[in-house]
Amino acid sequence: MSGPRTKRVRAIGAALAIVTIAAFYRLLASDFVNFDDPDYVTENRHVLAGPSPQSIAWALTATDSANWHPLTWLSHMVDARLFGLDAGRHHLTSLLIHAANVVVLFLLFVRMTGAVWRSALAACLFAIHPLHVESVAWIAERKDVLSTLFWLLTTLAWVHWLESKTVARYALVVALFAAGLMAKPMLVTLPFTLVLLDYWPLKRAPLWTLLREKAPLFAMSLASCLVTFAAQRTGGAVQSLVNVPFVDRLANSVLTYAGYLGKTLWPASLAVFYPYSESTVANGAVITSALVLAVATAIVLRLAGSAPYLVFGWLWYLGTLVPVIGLVQIGSQSMADRYTYVPLVGIFVGAAWGLAELASISRGAKLAVAGGVAAILGGLFVATRLQAAHWSDSKALFEHALAVTEDNWLAHANLGIELAARGRKDDAIRHYREAVRIRPDWADAHYNLGTALEDSGLHEEALREFNLALRLRPDHVRAHYNLAVFLVTQGRTDSAIAHFQQVVRLDPSIVDAHYNLAGLLLERGRVPEAIEQYEAVLRLRPEDAEARAHLERAREAR
Repeated sequence: MSGPRTKRVRAIGAALAIVTIAAFYRLLASDFVNFDDPDYVTENRHVLAGPSPQSIAWALTATDSANWHPLTWLSHMVDARLFGLDAGRHHLTSLLIHAANVVVLFLLFVRMTGAVWRSALAACLFAIHPLHVESVAWIAERKDVLSTLFWLLTTLAWVHWLESKTVARYALVVALFAAGLMAKPMLVTLPFTLVLLDYWPLKRAPLWTLLREKAPLFAMSLASCLVTFAAQRTGGAVQSLVNVPFVDRLANSVLTYAGYLGKTLWPASLAVFYPYSESTVANGAVITSALVLAVATAIVLRLAGSAPYLVFGWLWYLGTLVPVIGLVQIGSQSMADRYTYVPLVGIFVGAAWGLAELASISRGAKLAVAGGVAAILGGLFVATRLQAAHWSDSKALFEHALAVTEDNWLAHANLGIELAARGRKDDAIRHYREAVRIRPDWADAHYNLGTALEDSGLHEEALREFNLALRLRPDHVRAHYNLAVFLVTQGRTDSAIAHFQQVVRLDPSIVDAHYNLAGLLLERGRVPEAIEQYEAVLRLRPEDAEARAHLERAREAR
C-alpha cells in the first residue's frame, strides 16, 4: 500500500478501536455475575491460584464447565494473578481483545479486497452491534472473544501463506488454529470459511485442490469435535434425544436461524438466557421461519453472478452457526446472543458491500446510503451502551432477562441467589418458588429454595426441598451437606452421618465435611473412623491446629 493509503488504514483502525471501547466503556464499572463466573473465575481455586505448574497441568486436562479450552483457562489465570478479583480489569481484558478483533477483521478484509471503507463498515457493525454485548460483557465468555482473535489471526496467516506457500507459513496457520481450538471449539468451522474466502473475495479454484490444501485443518476440526462432544457429554451439557426429540431440535434450529436475523435487524429484548420450551417450536413460527430462510437463500443464489459477496456472507452465517444451532442440543437455552459473535461477520460483510454497491448508483443514492448508515451506526452504538448497562451486576442482568422473556426459570433462580446474598430472603424465596414452579425437575432450584427456607427458619419446608433435590439428583453434593447440617441441629445424628459420608465420597475435597463427620463419629464412639476423617482434614488443611488436637486425643482414646 502507498504511504497515504497506509496512513488512512491506520487512522481508521485506530478510530474503530476507539469507537469500540467507547461503546463498551461502562463495563469497566461492572461486577462479576453469578452465572458461570464463579465456575470460571471467582470460585475456581485453580484459576485464582494463577499460572503455576499445577494449575497449567489442570488447564491442559480439565473438562470443567463441559468444555476443553485450556487457553481460556490460562487467560483467566493470568488475569487472576494480575488483578485478583477486580472485576473491572477482567472486563478490560475482554474489551481489549474485542477491540483487537475489530481491528484485525478490518485489516483482513482490506488486505483481501483492497476496499478500505467497505471493510471499515463491516468491522464497525461487528464492533458495536448489541448482539455482541454478551460475548464481551460476560467474563465467563472470554472464550468467545479470545477464540475469535485466533480465528481472525489464523485467517490472516492463511492469506499470508497463499502469497508464498512455505512450510513455515503453513506451520504458523496450524499453530494459530490449534490455539483457537484450545480457546473455544467454535473454530471447527474455520476451514469451511477458508473455502468460502476462496470463492470470494480470493476467487481461487479448482475446488478439489482447495480442499486438499486444507486437509490438515479439517482433520484438526474433526479431532476437536470429538474431544468437545466427549467433554460436554461428561459434563452433562448434551441433552439426550429423550429430553429433546430431534424433530424439535430441527424446528428450533430453523427458528433460531431466523431469530438471529431478526435480532440483527432489530436488536431488542436481548437476554442472557432464552429458555427452551415446547411452545418455542410452534408449527406456524417454524413454517414462517423456514420460508424466510428459503426466500433469502433463493435471492442470494440468484444474485451470485453480480453480488458474490452476498453468497459468501449468507453461507458464512449459515455455516458457522451449525455447531451451536441446536441440532446437538447443548444446555437448556433455545438460542444465545453469544453464538452470533462469529456468524454475523458474514452478514456484516454482505451488508457493507451491498450498501456500497447501492451507493454507487447515483449521487443521490450515495447521500441516502451515507445518511442511513450513519443513523444505523448511531442507533447501534446507543443500543449497545444500554445493553451493556444490564451487565452491571447479577441483579440488573436477571431482572432485565425476566422483563423481556417468559417462564425464565434460570433468571428467577439466579436472581434469587443474588437477592439472598443481599439479605433479601423473602424476595429470594419468591423467585426460587417461581423457578421450581416453571421447572419442577431442576434439583438446584429445590436446593436453593431449601437453603433460603432454612435460613428463614422454615425447617420442615427446607427439609422437603433438600429431599426433593436429592430425589432428582442423588449425587447433589451441596444438598447432602446442607441436609446433614440441618439434621445435626435436629439431633438426628445417624442420618447426618450418612449424608456427610455421601459428601466425602462424592467430593473428598470438602474439608468441613470431613471435620464435621469426624466429630459426629467420635461422639458415637466410632474412633477409628473418626481418626480417618481427621487425617483427611489435615491432608487438605495441614495448618488446622484444632483438627490436629482432636486427632491426637482420638488416637489416645483408641
